[in-house]
Amino acid sequence: MIEETSTPTGQDRPPVRDWPALDLDGTEFDPVLAGLMREGPLTRIRLPHGEGWAWLATRYDDVRLITNDPRFGRAEVTRRQVTRLAPHFRPRPGSLAFADQPDHNRLRKAVAAAFTVSAAKRLRPRAQAVLDGLVAGVVRDGPPADLVERVLEPFPIAVVSEVMGVRAADRERVHAWTRQIISTSGGTEAAEQAKQGLYAYITDTVRARAGSTGDDVYALLGAAVARGELTEAETVGLAGPLQIGGEAVTHNCGQMLYLLLTRPELMARMRERPGERGALLDELLRYIPHRSSVGLARIALEDVRLHGVRIAAGEPVYVSYLAANRDPDVFPEPDRIDPDRSPNPHLAFGNGPHFCTGAVLARLQTELLVTTLLDRLPGLRLAVPPEQVPWRHRTMIRGPRSLPCAW
Repeated sequence: MIEETSTPTGQDRPPVRDWPALDLDGTEFDPVLAGLMREGPLTRIRLPHGEGWAWLATRYDDVRLITNDPRFGRAEVTRRQVTRLAPHFRPRPGSLAFADQPDHNRLRKAVAAAFTVSAAKRLRPRAQAVLDGLVAGVVRDGPPADLVERVLEPFPIAVVSEVMGVRAADRERVHAWTRQIISTSGGTEAAEQAKQGLYAYITDTVRARAGSTGDDVYALLGAAVARGELTEAETVGLAGPLQIGGEAVTHNCGQMLYLLLTRPELMARMRERPGERGALLDELLRYIPHRSSVGLARIALEDVRLHGVRIAAGEPVYVSYLAANRDPDVFPEPDRIDPDRSPNPHLAFGNGPHFCTGAVLARLQTELLVTTLLDRLPGLRLAVPPEQVPWRHRTMIRGPRSLPCAW
């Protein structure tokens, strides 16, 4: 469906394209997004929920500009009904994802110590021990095994819980909440119930950790509240998205493993050249369609001209990191997985002030998961034909629902 519109000045604008929430199987690139990329650097879209339309930027340089330009802000989105993928949208005060400067730096500073390179190095032995235990159980029980159920889900839950400071007894219910929050099934009521459960848990945990001197996220937040640097409401907005972060690792790694298991040349490269695994994982991060549609919008805070088009103050703007990672001007033959691609300045973890807080942690988990599974499960292969691998539908984060494997 196309809606023809024009600017008040008579300048022609691209038509508004409806972008439905497609349930795509495998690692297929969204055909709607591919079509939008062909139409031009700036198009206009209407998503399944919210109101109105929004600009969409798909070129690499434009995505980097918009995500690092203070003329485009996130805070205003919380006061608007912008067209969006999610059926439920109620940002919490203090949410890092919707904070502009200087609030963004103030909020991020409160938890930054838990997500540094040195923190990841300290965590690595514990994370490896958890993963070794999970894989040992898989080896003990023998093939076939669903690697999503047995490893890809429990490992990130355990690692994120360790970083956040979630007790072992609470981890399953916290995971149930985060899983429902990222789903587009169940409707607004189910998502709202999950959010309320998670938010109440975060509030109680932060209060309980107020006097702690620990280095986990809830201890850091409790101490920041005690010092008057954050409000309790802000800690909920900060901790909620961080707690959900493990879901992305599960499904991103599921896509990576699916590609390795269905493309023998990639699996051979990963096994035969272990010293170059990091580069191939980066290329897979660039390539995989890790999400459905687009993420969070920004609002133009003043008129901005881009490619001869005026983006008027107050108009919403989305960027697509997936599209930017397939920009042929930056990534030659972008639809091909090239293990030797160099340089590879992909934007899988975002860009600018809103660059993923947990990127270092996500990289650590991804490296450990793929390396350990390949090293501990010789001859790893799918236990079903590739077309029988079930994929997640009605969700914001794409990935296999299960990954039945033998070895």
